[in-house]
Amino acid sequence: MAAGNNALHRMRELVERLNEASKAYYAQDREIMSNREYDALCDELEALERETGMVLAGSPSVNVGYEAVDELPKEAHESPMLSLGKTKDREELKSWMGDKEGLLSWKLDGLTIVLTYQNGELVKAVTRGNGEVGEVITNNARVFKNIPLKIKYQGELILRGEAVITYEDFEAINSRIADVEARYKNPRNLCSGSVRQLNNQITAERNVRFYAFSLVRAQENGEAVDFENSREKQYQFLAGQGFDVVQYMRVDAACILDAVADYEERIKTYEVPSDGLVLIYDDMEYGRSLGRTAKFPRDSIAFKWADEIRETTLKEIEWSPSRTGLINPVAIFEPVELEGTTVSRASVHNISILKGLKLGIGDRITVYKANMIIPQIAENLTGSDTVEIPAHCPVCGGETRLRAVGEAQSLYCMNPDCEAKKIKTFTHFVGRDAMNIDGLSEATLEKFIGRGFIRQYRDIFHLDEHKDEIVAMEGFGEKSYQNLMDSINAARETELPNLIFSLGISNIGLANAKVICRFYDYDLAAMRKADAQELSGIDGIGEIIGRAFEDYFSDGQNVEKFDNLLKEVHINREETDAQGQTLEGKTFVVTGSLAHFGSRNELKALIEKKGGKVAGSVSAKTVCLINNDITSASSKNKKAKELNVPIVTEEQFMAEYLEMSPDNGI
Repeated sequence: MAAGNNALHRMRELVERLNEASKAYYAQDREIMSNREYDALCDELEALERETGMVLAGSPSVNVGYEAVDELPKEAHESPMLSLGKTKDREELKSWMGDKEGLLSWKLDGLTIVLTYQNGELVKAVTRGNGEVGEVITNNARVFKNIPLKIKYQGELILRGEAVITYEDFEAINSRIADVEARYKNPRNLCSGSVRQLNNQITAERNVRFYAFSLVRAQENGEAVDFENSREKQYQFLAGQGFDVVQYMRVDAACILDAVADYEERIKTYEVPSDGLVLIYDDMEYGRSLGRTAKFPRDSIAFKWADEIRETTLKEIEWSPSRTGLINPVAIFEPVELEGTTVSRASVHNISILKGLKLGIGDRITVYKANMIIPQIAENLTGSDTVEIPAHCPVCGGETRLRAVGEAQSLYCMNPDCEAKKIKTFTHFVGRDAMNIDGLSEATLEKFIGRGFIRQYRDIFHLDEHKDEIVAMEGFGEKSYQNLMDSINAARETELPNLIFSLGISNIGLANAKVICRFYDYDLAAMRKADAQELSGIDGIGEIIGRAFEDYFSDGQNVEKFDNLLKEVHINREETDAQGQTLEGKTFVVTGSLAHFGSRNELKALIEKKGGKVAGSVSAKTVCLINNDITSASSKNKKAKELNVPIVTEEQFMAEYLEMSPDNGI
């Protein structure tokens, strides 16, 4: 066993070193080892793989490849995957142990996965799902950070484990997301989304890891492996096959309390998310003899850490409107430390809960984090019951009313024109093809609008007036605030088509906005005076779009808001070369992958710059369909053939219509 463990340790070391060298050479344009050394290490790894019969995840000797699927198929489990009975009482855990020995391990907080190996190869991976039916995620499991793709055991091996993302990887992934509200709330949510991706390249980028915690079956030629009735020997067998097994300690009644205390200390620095511990009897026969209840197996039990509760003072109730008109009460209290972070806010959810807690400003309350994540009020120690329910919406001042939603009462704004209900308008305004302001997700906009920071477009450019409040908001901070301000200031420099598109005028996309701007030679004053009849005469615009454009600039409120917006931005005039409008009046359709342009949008932008238009579907007006796969049986190719529209490759289009040689670059 020792020799096998040494070989496995060396294999892991080699995989890490070789992948590091490969990344440096191919992605970072630097060398950290010679070709000779790289080849020698590869030879050593391949020899060890032949000797042990194992191939570790990430080994350069295999190429897993990326694959996208349309959906994840579902599959029923052979037997239901039950939840565990739970306790927060350490003495109860000791009593449950009795005179038996057991294994005490981390209860990892991720997504449970069932792996199946046959003839030494991974053939299937299925999520826990609802316990009865899971989703098949085999392609994704193949790119987990630490799953062995080949093992030396040649029989059928079925095991269960937890897919997780470490805190370090979680923080790294979130740090790359500029928008605070778009960041993942916790590692478990990130892991769940990563494991269930339709494209396993995304899964590979998330560094998902797998820790085995249960061996379901190990059988070859009808003979099961003899583990001498020991759960620990199963763990040792799995470790010998190359799996990372969940960390555990062998315990009995005499030492279990000390073991729990040890875990309690270690969880403060443990890199893998855990929401408790699991205790299981080492004696497998004894455990099986206990049977199970309708919900839980009797051979194991979960220990959950007791909620950390802090006492504090309620400072105010903030009323936060949403796009549905629902106004949520949020408790603001003196900051307290909970589970390692400072919290000062907790949602009260609805009026029924608020009344049930009998809240009043200045009351002494206790707070905790549900599942160690979401701040909640546990109890009101004062119970003054003096909070007044607002009769008017804090955003628009409109009338509010109580409504029964199920058995709970909730507060709603009755004004259909409330700014909080127009969240989609602001979401569109900050979008990539509009003003392109990073850091303002729909959820963040909803919060800012709810607090009265934003009532019209120009207010977005003055969010610096609310710096102290924004920095103090949960999930924000100085760095996130500064990133947001930088993005807003960058958005002050814009182009006219993007500005027109940002207004959300009905049926006017970015392409139509560009057509209108070109027609009026980017003269905004002339565009604002345009009538529907004149606009409808523009090729590709028509009466409906023309009417919508005229109606927008005929509305006094729209004009006032637009004028206020113009004071905040500088419109850059795109220089157009009249002689360069070689595609004026021509419509094209682009489909499929491209080789010479970074994306279809890049080619589209070039066509539009030369006066042409790119449509989404083939019609009789289409000059040609650009598709590198001319012989494909796609719907666009079929339509083009029906209408006698030429199908040309990217290179043919560049040569004939752009007068560009692919060899000369773009």
